[in-house]
Amino acid sequence: MDWQLSFLHALESIRNPVLDVFFGIITYLGSETGLIVVALVCFWCLDKKNAYYLFSVGLLGTVFNQFLKITCRIPRPWVLDPTLSPVPSAVPEATGYSFPSGHTQSSVGLFGAMLRMWKKTWVRILCLLPVLLVPFSRMYLGVHTPMDVLVSFIIAAALVLGFYPILERAWGNHRRMAILLSSLVAAAALYLVYVLVAPFPADVDPEHLASALKNGYTLLGTLLGLCLVYFLDERYIHSKTEAPLPAQIIKLVGGGALAFALKAGLKSPLTALLGAGVESLPRYFLLVVFAGAVWPLIFPYLSRLFEKKSANMAEN
Repeated sequence: MDWQLSFLHALESIRNPVLDVFFGIITYLGSETGLIVVALVCFWCLDKKNAYYLFSVGLLGTVFNQFLKITCRIPRPWVLDPTLSPVPSAVPEATGYSFPSGHTQSSVGLFGAMLRMWKKTWVRILCLLPVLLVPFSRMYLGVHTPMDVLVSFIIAAALVLGFYPILERAWGNHRRMAILLSSLVAAAALYLVYVLVAPFPADVDPEHLASALKNGYTLLGTLLGLCLVYFLDERYIHSKTEAPLPAQIIKLVGGGALAFALKAGLKSPLTALLGAGVESLPRYFLLVVFAGAVWPLIFPYLSRLFEKKSANMAEN
């Protein structure tokens, strides 16, 4: 651990306002918001199979990540070494225990999956940058040690490489997809039960335990929503990703605004009704159902509207 903290001190010595802002921006590519945005773009406008791949890698990786956090309970670097100062703007996002790095898990899983999916060189270069820069940003900002980052990187890379052939075999086969998605739900449920009933020592930080519980409810709600969306889309909705460019823009801008408004707007009433943490299960369930089964209902109308306009312009 000494060499890891020494490395963080070395990074601290080269900090400056420009790099602080740069890596503060880069690190958000590994945040929950980054995962949601990319998944929505993929599900609404690019390719649904790849959207399920991105979502599955990200969510399963988060289950592993949260399990290790609450099991190992390794404090943040500035707790291990009070002489180490993190960049203040990065601290609010650094919730829960330190090991392993959640942002690294998300960024390598998300952008690594995109590397696996698309073959174009320029796309792969763009995806490779956050795969490398987000893990480094977590150390530069002083919120994670090299071991935190390395373990998350390995787990995410293994999921990226191992999950793709599994989804390839399951896609198009309703029974296999049902088994696959049910397995993800079971993993999230087992993690939540573990956090609820495990006999943790008395010195467990209550705030960190609350964070682990909240993440458990979030994961379970998200995956339950994903299962329902898959069933509704395959049986009734059959949403299409192809559309004229203006329709695609409306899909993303309008749908994204509504999704994030729903995510924020439901928090207070559900917290008042169910309590902090527990509210995340229905909130994220409803968010996923809206994004996957409600908003796509307008896609055919948008496509027809702009196709008709294009046809009229061509005639004139």
